[in-house]
Amino acid sequence: MFQRLLPDQIVSAVYDIDLSALRARDIRGIITDLDNTLVSAKTPLATPELAAWLEKVKSEGFRVVVLSNNNLTRVSKFAEPLGIPFIPAARKPFSAAFRRALELLGLSPEEAVVVGDQMLTDILGGRRMGMHTILVTPIAPGEEGWGTRINRMIEKVALSRLKRRGLWPTKEER
Repeated sequence: MFQRLLPDQIVSAVYDIDLSALRARDIRGIITDLDNTLVSAKTPLATPELAAWLEKVKSEGFRVVVLSNNNLTRVSKFAEPLGIPFIPAARKPFSAAFRRALELLGLSPEEAVVVGDQMLTDILGGRRMGMHTILVTPIAPGEEGWGTRINRMIEKVALSRLKRRGLWPTKEER
């Protein structure tokens, strides 16, 4: 059961994603979470470093959509200045928003990757859709809301069981 929470890749931050490797896998789109994936939950706009990275991603031919469980005000304030399409109040891990994100990208599940900081929302949702998944280390875990904190407790149990079964990669294997 917990195997559905296993990401295909684990990176420290979005900047560590190997875009060349994604392109080699015929990945053409990135569905990304917002809070604690791209910026902290309390950071309203993209940092200059993130804006530059997103421009690089787009210049290399990738399409990007922000898929967030957060509200319209939060997500639009972040995504609109960057010219990135977005889906707020996504209700991840349910499939409907992931399907909508794929429609916005004009891609199939095999052509897109899901990037996020939560196993129970981003990774589970992406895996249920048959997409490649990348787990990033949360940027500022102390700034999370109560719902995310509950998810983190469940993730801790899942992580413990995955490690015990030898399914979670060691730092050397990542």
